[in-house]
Amino acid sequence: MTEETLTEILPPIRHWPALDLSGVEFDPVLTELMREGPITRIQLPNGEGWAWLVTRYEDVRTVTNDPRFSREAVMDRPVTRLAPHFIPERGAVGFLDPPDHTRLRRSVAAAFTAKGVERIRERSRRMLEELVSELIQDGPPADLTATVLSPFPIAVICELMGVPAGDRHLMHTWTQLILSSSHGADVSEKAKKEMGAYFADLIGQRENSSAEDVASLLGAAVGQDEVTLQEAVGLAVLLQIGGEAVTNNSGQLFYVLLTRPDLAERLRAEPEIRPQAIEELLRYIPHRNAVGLSRIAMEDVGIQGVRIRAGDAIYVSYLAANRDPDVFPYPETIDFDRSPNPHVSFGFGPHYCPGGMLARMEEQLLVDALLDRLPRLRLAVPPEKVPFRKGALIRGPEALPVTW
Repeated sequence: MTEETLTEILPPIRHWPALDLSGVEFDPVLTELMREGPITRIQLPNGEGWAWLVTRYEDVRTVTNDPRFSREAVMDRPVTRLAPHFIPERGAVGFLDPPDHTRLRRSVAAAFTAKGVERIRERSRRMLEELVSELIQDGPPADLTATVLSPFPIAVICELMGVPAGDRHLMHTWTQLILSSSHGADVSEKAKKEMGAYFADLIGQRENSSAEDVASLLGAAVGQDEVTLQEAVGLAVLLQIGGEAVTNNSGQLFYVLLTRPDLAERLRAEPEIRPQAIEELLRYIPHRNAVGLSRIAMEDVGIQGVRIRAGDAIYVSYLAANRDPDVFPYPETIDFDRSPNPHVSFGFGPHYCPGGMLARMEEQLLVDALLDRLPRLRLAVPPEKVPFRKGALIRGPEALPVTW
């Protein structure tokens, strides 16, 4: 793109409020922003100033994979943001750029490869079978979130992290306090520090371990001076918190299947399409509110004929990218036969979610267990009566009342 083609005319700044949306309703403000153009300007409820927003698939992939847009630079900028409290820690993997970001992620990569995830598949399947058996034994009605969709991802991520079973409840409590905006910044930060102190101790104990769990991998990396203890702890906290996002994602996934029984019946009748169907549901489900972390332009960059100046903040919307009609024909339709399906639900570029394979495994195990063992599974209340989380960054049902 030549210098002459870049416009200096700035689009209007659109205020984007924090909305508590139910079900799989797509954010109406984001819908408007997508219609207004490939690149717009937004002001979120917290922080300062305004930021650019890109919504088209190719632009989202470009920004997330371009080293001229920095996550690390966000540390020193009062950027407009969704979260009411924002206390980033230096060295945290979410605020690192390559090569430091690459070095830190490499330390735990083995746990999140296909082989690493496969290592815990059978143990995960058995834990899930026990939960579903208890659900069936206790009988209907039941809250699927409390009985299965919440304890299962906690057990799996703790298994992968190397956290003893007796400490799962602690991890869950801390995670909920960190992810919710309703308790205030002090409570959230206290929970984060307590989880960090826990992992500092656990990683320290594992420095000489040859085990394949994340805490042991981080302990070995610290012992070999590949990463600092502070970096290791920051990464462990992020991975532990991220592991529980599956609870909300699977809650939305089953909300879709329980409100669209035709989709559930097809998955029962054609189990071979389940992996492909899960990819389509991951594309379709609006898994978060608004946008996540911003980036800062380190030099002037042209996007869609607009000049992004050095120092400007910019956000990408993976939700919008997953609804780009140029890439996903009829994006509002759930199409289990959609192929190819290059969705970006786990992000793109260096900050691609390391837990993508793990989340896919968990969703597949959940779909198999619940659809096959509970052929008459259905909502116990009307769809509009299902309560969804309020004030949460990650969307999902607070409870999923079911019967069978």
